[in-house]
Amino acid sequence: MTFQVTVVNYGAGNILSVTRALAHVGAEAVVTDDPKTVDKAEKLLLPGVGAFGKAMAELSQRNLVEPLRAYAGSGRPFLGICLGMQLMLERSEEFGNHEGLGLIVGTVLPIPAVTAAGEPHEIPHIGWTELSPPSPERWQGTIFQGLEAGDSMYFVHSFAANPGREEDRLAVVDYNGQTISAAIQRNNLTGIQCHPEKSGPKGLHVLKNFIGSGGPG
Repeated sequence: MTFQVTVVNYGAGNILSVTRALAHVGAEAVVTDDPKTVDKAEKLLLPGVGAFGKAMAELSQRNLVEPLRAYAGSGRPFLGICLGMQLMLERSEEFGNHEGLGLIVGTVLPIPAVTAAGEPHEIPHIGWTELSPPSPERWQGTIFQGLEAGDSMYFVHSFAANPGREEDRLAVVDYNGQTISAAIQRNNLTGIQCHPEKSGPKGLHVLKNFIGSGGPG
């Protein structure tokens, strides 16, 4: 059985690697910037790399903002990856103040420029970093089901999601003592800051959970 995932193409990168990863876990990717196709999607994936403000402008130019909001409200599975996750929030302070899709309460803020001890550290946050659930049972019934605390994913980002409701935080990472949101989730909406398409078997496991092809583990 082939599962179909609609991948939103708004000119913000990493489409090819995402579609290849989806194919690897048994999904057919439908890449589109057509609002009507978004409206009819069974499962929707919003990828992206780059600047928040430009990405929102591209979505607006393609008349995708309202269809994405309507889809999110339909209860069907919605996954945002990297910039796609950040766009799910209400606003971002990246290079100004920009309105997001407003699907989940919160703001995108710069990663703190210093460690918890006050020492400068590298920005952007790049590389493999261990994930932790905010609470022991938080990953049950989510796309992280079957992963364990300490499993690592690949990150490349200078800004991070700060959800307004603590219960919307799905996973965190420790970056030199600074706690950063690695994933957010509310009802049918999930966003992940890391790149599952670049995170080996663990990342593919997350995508497999999203499309529903097989159980966790």
